[in-house]
Amino acid sequence: MVKVYALDGKVKGSVDVPKVFSTSYRVDLIQKSVLSDIAERRQAHRTNPGAGLQTSGAYFGSRRNKFRQTINKGMSRLPRLKTGGGGLGRVIRLPQTRGGLRAHAAKRMDWSRKINRKEYALALNSAIAASADKKLLEARGHKVTQELPIVLEDKLAELKKSSAVIEALQKIGLEGELNSKKRRKILLVVKEDKGIVKAAANLPGLDVTVVSELSVEALAPGTMPGRLTVWTEAAIKSLD
Repeated sequence: MVKVYALDGKVKGSVDVPKVFSTSYRVDLIQKSVLSDIAERRQAHRTNPGAGLQTSGAYFGSRRNKFRQTINKGMSRLPRLKTGGGGLGRVIRLPQTRGGLRAHAAKRMDWSRKINRKEYALALNSAIAASADKKLLEARGHKVTQELPIVLEDKLAELKKSSAVIEALQKIGLEGELNSKKRRKILLVVKEDKGIVKAAANLPGLDVTVVSELSVEALAPGTMPGRLTVWTEAAIKSLD
């Protein structure tokens, strides 16, 4: 059992700790999952297949009996620009010619990293358990005196002002975390968004996520597990 705090910092009740918090620590899967999440956001790229071909240059094939001819002119039979008067201009569409194709164009790159769904599920469970491990939190630079996991009443999800979110976290003794210079400070996990996401949008380092959209990267930024996480009562109950 862990305490459930009201928004004024007083203990409101208690809640059973879900079994997921007893998941074994698998840092290898956590790191693999975070890298997979990051890679999925990286856009695949390649050179435009039509680059260097969208010109008025053309290859005229036969050298005889054509309006534009290259015979007896010392001109190679290559795609050329069409000039006025039926003549032919410079060679185009070749890597070594002006305005032609790139000699070594970028090949298609797909940065995504595949991960088995069961592996990702185990990594997520392990990251959730790591968020209640005091040693791992201290390794990330968090200073926590409260029992873990930290649970607030469901009214937290209804807050609509940044000042109200800050006040609620200060009431439960997390003022030092809010004032720290860490890039990723506190993660708030709610059952459903009733205004909290917009209210916390302007607070640097403070992230809010719905429990159904919880990711390994949110719990272990930079592949390092042990992020300070605050749950609402409904969110932590839904983990079962």
